[in-house]
Amino acid sequence: MDVKPPPITAGDSGGTQPVTARRRYPDAPLVGVAAAVFNAAGEVLLAQRSRPPRAGSWGLPGGLLDLGETLEDGARREVSEECGVEVAIGGIAGVFEPITRDEEGRVEYHYVVIDYWATWTSGTPRAGDDAADVRWVALDELPAYALLPDSYAVVQRAYELWRQSAQGAA
Repeated sequence: MDVKPPPITAGDSGGTQPVTARRRYPDAPLVGVAAAVFNAAGEVLLAQRSRPPRAGSWGLPGGLLDLGETLEDGARREVSEECGVEVAIGGIAGVFEPITRDEEGRVEYHYVVIDYWATWTSGTPRAGDDAADVRWVALDELPAYALLPDSYAVVQRAYELWRQSAQGAA
């Protein structure tokens, strides 16, 4: 028996829908996207999280992928929502799988995050959505922001990819 999806009816754009799965104690890993965004000076855009997990910590702007949304569209949307800027997505810089367990060993949070490198194209950074603050940071200043160890590696890899792309375009 073939099961076919229902047809799109009038008024249904076939657009994306926010994920409604539980973030805390999920039934399955949640898919997220993030972007290491670089400006012409080679600075990376960081966002300070305002919500758990890791509220108050600094990292790359990103969040959960919406149902029906491509990875690249999700990364662009998250950067725009959190930081108020528009970007050109370059490519994948890495995959990060943060898993947090509670005191009893149960999985409290589990994400699979696809990290992109991107180039800033327009807009002035401003905190929005679930960011408490956003700012451009020189790579040699990153240690002051106490990023997660995996985030340092992603930023370094993203920077190399971004720099190679910029050199190829010159």
